[in-house]
Amino acid sequence: MELPSLRQLQYLIALHEHQHFGRAADACNATQSTLSSGLKELEATLGLRLVERTRRVVVFTPVGVSVAHRAREILLRTQELALLGSTPLAGVLEMSVIPTIAPFLLPCILNKVRKDHPELEVRVHEAMSHEGCSNLSNGRSDCMLLALPYNCGDFEYVTLFEDPIVVAMRADDPLSAANTIDPKDLAQDELLLLNEGHCLRDHALKACRRPDHGPKASPGASIHTLVQLVNAGMGVTLLPQMAVDAGVADGTDVVTRPLAGGDARRTICLAWRRNSPRADGLARLAVTIQNAYVKGASEPSQQRQGQ
Repeated sequence: MELPSLRQLQYLIALHEHQHFGRAADACNATQSTLSSGLKELEATLGLRLVERTRRVVVFTPVGVSVAHRAREILLRTQELALLGSTPLAGVLEMSVIPTIAPFLLPCILNKVRKDHPELEVRVHEAMSHEGCSNLSNGRSDCMLLALPYNCGDFEYVTLFEDPIVVAMRADDPLSAANTIDPKDLAQDELLLLNEGHCLRDHALKACRRPDHGPKASPGASIHTLVQLVNAGMGVTLLPQMAVDAGVADGTDVVTRPLAGGDARRTICLAWRRNSPRADGLARLAVTIQNAYVKGASEPSQQRQGQ
């Protein structure tokens, strides 16, 4: 029985991902004619029509979509097989990180990771939670830094630390007189949250015990934007403590207060695929990240607004 080659499967996956012959060829470091020929050979080997070829668009047949998904699984398992005899923390490591973690955690950990694991080349990809989980599932990423609770998938998780969620307001806001803020004191029409799709939005709503945010539009595409909106007197918001510790409110009139209740927090973790050949190394990497962050968090910050 003639079997497809891995190169042919790579061509199919690239075309399915890019939906364009030229871009797919570039991604595979091949010419467009080579990629097209390889796909025709794959179709002949399988006896299936995988792609409809038109001048303007690429259209995958239903069986073509199914084969592309299976091809990705085959390549992922092949890559893992090639790693079995290698050092787990050497070579390239693709890491997805969500936007509400990346700018605050990475500065604390990257130098330590490079120092402790000099043979490792970490390539960071910032991605929303659903994108990062998808990348982890299909093999584009080897591991992911994310915040739980989040329904990411059947992965291995190592908890790094708990990240409290605090209320941020202007120093002249009457709420700032309290040592802790009761969630019921947060007026819905003044609460500013991140846009839909950010898991921190869901964590914030859970922390203030609300199922949703009601009709008010979410104005913030980033934590930094939310802080500036609060500083301008447009409302209050909820921030992760790691962002506050990193100085996101420095130079503003924004202060923070804890939320009352014990569930106002998110869990920061490192995740990877079950049965990954790099599992032992990733568990060691988690310890490195945890130690680097704890050490950084214990150092006095230059300024703690309102603390």
